[in-house]
Amino acid sequence: MAAKLIDRRFHNIPGKLHVGELFFDVPLNHNRPNDGTLRLFARSVSRLNTPVDPEKENKQLPWMVYLQGGPGMGCSAPQNYGWVGTVLDKGYQILFLDQRGTGLSSTITAGTLARQGNAVKQAEYLKHFRADNIVRDCEAIRQCLTADYPEDKRKWSVIGQSFGGFCAVTYLSKFPEGLREAFLTGGLPPLVNGPDEVYARTYEKVEQRNKAYYAKYPEDAERIQKIIQYLKENDVTVPSGRITPERFQQLGILFGMHGGLDSIHNIVLRTWNDLEMFGFLTQPTLNTIDGYGGFDNNVIYAILHEAIYCQGQASNWSADRIRSSNSHFQVNSDNPELFFTGEMIFKDMFTSYTELAQIKEAAEILATTKDWPALYDEEQLAKNNVPVYAASYVDDMYVHFELASRTAAKIKGVKQFITNTMYHDALRSKSDELMRQLFALREDSID
Repeated sequence: MAAKLIDRRFHNIPGKLHVGELFFDVPLNHNRPNDGTLRLFARSVSRLNTPVDPEKENKQLPWMVYLQGGPGMGCSAPQNYGWVGTVLDKGYQILFLDQRGTGLSSTITAGTLARQGNAVKQAEYLKHFRADNIVRDCEAIRQCLTADYPEDKRKWSVIGQSFGGFCAVTYLSKFPEGLREAFLTGGLPPLVNGPDEVYARTYEKVEQRNKAYYAKYPEDAERIQKIIQYLKENDVTVPSGRITPERFQQLGILFGMHGGLDSIHNIVLRTWNDLEMFGFLTQPTLNTIDGYGGFDNNVIYAILHEAIYCQGQASNWSADRIRSSNSHFQVNSDNPELFFTGEMIFKDMFTSYTELAQIKEAAEILATTKDWPALYDEEQLAKNNVPVYAASYVDDMYVHFELASRTAAKIKGVKQFITNTMYHDALRSKSDELMRQLFALREDSID
C-alpha cells in the first residue's frame, strides 16, 4: 500500500541544493491499515540548477534514502551532512526520512504518548516503532514517489548510519525487492534474539575507552571523584531533570566518537574548576552537562534502545544488570578510577530525566515484553542478491566489530571496508574519505 503524499513544498539553498519538504500519511499498523495513520516527514534533495522549474522537478533520478542512527533521532537539515555532495555527484537524489516517532514524523514525547491512554496502551503503541515498521514505511513511500517511474527504475538505494544500518538489514530481510543497493556505515546489526551479548561486548569496548581516557588525562581521576561526591551530596537540577552521579557517568557516550576523550575532559575540567573556585556548579557548566544528555528529546532512544535487539525475548534492563556486576562502573565503589558508561539505557534515567519519568511505567512494560517479532530473516540474507557495501570500524564502541563481522558473513555478497582509523561517527567526521571508500567497493571489481 503506497503512502499518501499530503504536502510538498520546495526551496533553494543558494549555490547548493534544491530541497523539498514532504509530508506523508502511512498506517500506524501496516497489517491493519484501518487502525489509524501516522504523519511522516522527509526532505528530498537534488542539485540546485538555476533557473529551477518546480513543475519539472521530478527528473526520475534514482533515489538514495538516508536512514539516521538512533533509534529515535530525526534528521538534520541536508546541508549539515558533509557527504551529500558526493552522493548527488553520483547521480542520485536523496531522501532524508525522519523515521516514525522522530523529528517531525508523529513525534513521540511523554505528552504525545499520554494521548494514547494509560501505560499499557502507551507500550502497545510503542511496539509499532521498531525497524520492521520503519522499513514498511520506506516501502510505502517508495511506491508513492516512484509511481510514475518505469517498472525497472522503481527500486531505490539506502544508506544506513548505525541503527539506520540495522533498519537496512531488516529491509534486506523483508523487502529486498524494493532495494537497488544498500550502504551501511557502522550499521551491521548483531543477529541476536536479546541484548545481553551485545551489552557484554559493549561494556568491554567502553572499558577500553575509559582506560585510554585515564591514560591521557590521569589527573581527571581525582577530579571526577570530587564531582561525583558533590553530586551525591547535592540536588543538582537542570531544565531536563537532575544531574545525578549516574547521569554524569553517561557522558561516556561521547567516548566512541572522534575527539570524544577530549570532549569529556573539557567537561570534567570545567565542572571541577567550578567546584574548586565556587563550591557549586555555574549555569554555563550545568547547561554544558545538560546539553550532552538529550534523552528527554529522544524518548524512543531511551524506551526502545534495548528492544531493537529483541526477537522473541525480553530485555529485562540488560545494561543495568550487566553494570551491576562490574565495580568500575559503580559510583559507590572504592575504585580510584570511576568508569563512564556508554551507549546504554538504565532504569535510573527514568527518574533523573523529567520527561522519561512520565513514561517510566510504559518503559517497565516494554522491558519485560517477550513477544517481539523477528527483525531479520537469516535464510533470506543467506541468499541475498542486493549489493551491500558496509563500513565496519575495528574500534567501534557502539556496534561491536566481532558481532558485525559475524553478520557480514551471513549476508551473501556483502563487501566490507574495514578500518581501525575511524570511529562510529566517521560518516560525519570523515565523510569524504568514507564515502570514497564505499563507492570504491561498488565501482571496483575483484577478478
